[in-house]
Amino acid sequence: MKNRLRDALNSSRADYTEIRLERSTTSAVTFRGPRLEGATVSTDEGGFVRCLNRGYGWGMASFTSLDDLPAMVARAHELSLAVRLDAPIRLADVPVREADVTLPLGGDVRGIPLDAKKRHLESLNALMLGRDRRVVDTQAAYRDEVVEYWYANSEGTMLFELRPEVTLSAVAVARDQGTIERALESLGRRSGWDAVQHREDQFLAAADRAVALLGAPRVRGGTYPVVLDPKLAGVFVHEAFGHLSEADFVYENPQAREMMTLGRRFGGPHLTIGDDGSAAALRGTLPFDDEGTPTRNTVLIQNGVLVGRLHSRETAAKMQEAPTGNARALSFRHPPIVRMTNTYIASGTGTRDDLFRDIKLGIYACDAQGGQTYLEDFSFTAGHGFMIRDGQLAELVKDVVIAGNLFQTMDRIDRVAGDFQWNEMGGGCGKGGQAPLPVTEGAPHVRLSEALVGGSVA
Repeated sequence: MKNRLRDALNSSRADYTEIRLERSTTSAVTFRGPRLEGATVSTDEGGFVRCLNRGYGWGMASFTSLDDLPAMVARAHELSLAVRLDAPIRLADVPVREADVTLPLGGDVRGIPLDAKKRHLESLNALMLGRDRRVVDTQAAYRDEVVEYWYANSEGTMLFELRPEVTLSAVAVARDQGTIERALESLGRRSGWDAVQHREDQFLAAADRAVALLGAPRVRGGTYPVVLDPKLAGVFVHEAFGHLSEADFVYENPQAREMMTLGRRFGGPHLTIGDDGSAAALRGTLPFDDEGTPTRNTVLIQNGVLVGRLHSRETAAKMQEAPTGNARALSFRHPPIVRMTNTYIASGTGTRDDLFRDIKLGIYACDAQGGQTYLEDFSFTAGHGFMIRDGQLAELVKDVVIAGNLFQTMDRIDRVAGDFQWNEMGGGCGKGGQAPLPVTEGAPHVRLSEALVGGSVA
């Protein structure tokens, strides 16, 4: 394959050419209630070529037959010459590398029969169905993928990676006297079959929480001190701040450029935020991005001050900053764009209970059911919550929606606990028509001195 790539690069007449080739094997199993909805195995292969000529734009071509590679190189060159630019595109320098990297397979899923995967998921799903008579429906899903990946460019970089991924999710739906509630648990790792073993507690937790929410009151709307659990804090930093840190958005949006000025204070000295594509075994982890740039830990906020952003080679050159290894593509069908990898709030000090201790009346918001952001404004729905009364955890509540302004909210982060964890959930990130891209978030417990919480007005 590498000789094929070298021949294609040597044939290119463009000033710069890069090629990505992928060959993937995927299997998936889904249950809805007791019924098997699907059990599939599929393979896919193809490639993506980008060409760039001085004074012209990108020319791009994707293809599903490797025999088309030489023709697609020529086609991408022609397309580049069709786009004349006043300001030339430049790419920041990165070291030329040759590397073969096999990420740990953690039990190669390609050696596990589909029937064994089906039986495993069926047994986990049955735990939810049998947990309580009020569990009236379930959704259980398993998916794995192993991708053989090659990258080469005309500067001399030549890479091979073996990229595994596995996800497992459990949704329980409970009903009682006209009230319906649902709960979700999920797992996602750059690993294999070993990672989805001994996950019975995950499925039982989904069933138990759905049932518990049936009798939980709606939270009363108002302004409270709020403690975010690591899952919700991680989703908050990804959605509300991470996307603002992607340099293509910053560069192309004057309002975002004004907001995201390096050196601006975003919080207190206890707040540090970053994005780490090199962390071990997480869904956003890869040794190199899809431009051949090594991934790394990029600090975005250091002790409350904005110090960095996420870059491709193109945005790094435009903004005269260093590439960070954040150019990512969903597959060979897409161009690389600036994306997060594993975004986090760094650990602080103390415990969750320390954050509760001096709260007379507040809310402990847990999990993340969904959210919306627009520039600095956001709203997030927690999966569930608890009241905090006189410094102690109290009753379960539901319909907890937290809304606010990003900058005000980050200023109100007054405590960060020392219990950091990566949230290995099985979802993904969407941007530019590419979804769901594997990412991970991480955080400790985080306390907001004040936040607007929507809920019942009675």
